[in-house]
Amino acid sequence: MLVLLPPSEGKAASGEGAPVDLGSLVLPRLTEAREAVLDALVALCRGDEAVALEVLGLSEGLRGEVARNAELRTAPALAAGSLYTGVLYDNLGLADLPADARARAEQSVVVFSGLWGAVRITDRIPPYRCSGGIKLPPLGGLGAHWRKPMAAAMPELAGEGLVLDLRSSAYGALWKPTGEVASRTATVRVLHERVVGGVTKRSVVSHFNKATKGRLLRGLLESGAAPASPAELVEALRDAKFTVEAGAPTAGKPWALDVVVAEL
Repeated sequence: MLVLLPPSEGKAASGEGAPVDLGSLVLPRLTEAREAVLDALVALCRGDEAVALEVLGLSEGLRGEVARNAELRTAPALAAGSLYTGVLYDNLGLADLPADARARAEQSVVVFSGLWGAVRITDRIPPYRCSGGIKLPPLGGLGAHWRKPMAAAMPELAGEGLVLDLRSSAYGALWKPTGEVASRTATVRVLHERVVGGVTKRSVVSHFNKATKGRLLRGLLESGAAPASPAELVEALRDAKFTVEAGAPTAGKPWALDVVVAEL
């Protein structure tokens, strides 16, 4: 199983030890594309600070992020699994996973990033700020920048097993599974079900979508389940006490799974 996660805006304050070594990251064929984004981001942040804030979509209170980006090539790095601290990662709780579950996470989880493309949780990278949805001069939109190199690299990483795609739309744009890989890919939507005036209603959740996905992945990792297909994933999630609904699969398209929660 390969699990695709989005990054988080929340990150550790600093790394420790040596700076990033692009050649050591998973998917080495992305090195050239990574170099291009890193060069462009560092150049942007060493230039006009106001322009950098606008391009990166940062408020005045986040000026320190621009200075941090300017030193990315020499900044101390840390494992990506320790770097990301947002809602999904808080609920996933990588730091306190049992040893066997942690080993499964290290083998299966890949985090998408506007700066790095995709990294394993053991890859060492420095804290940074670079959303996948920005337009970074002179490269343009990062979704478009990454699309071709990711399309060449990701199918090999996906292998022949299940792909569980828990990414947000901004990071889904970096790589879209196609063909045979898409047919064994499952995406997840979280729905909140409640009774209002005697009528059962459902709504898509946002903030708690991340929390549910973190808990869902933790449950899978702890269970030791090894689903090889979307159909087996549905059964594994139900065994883990999640309410899951799956639409009829369409050839060449990812399976769309709804996880229904009564409490947020």
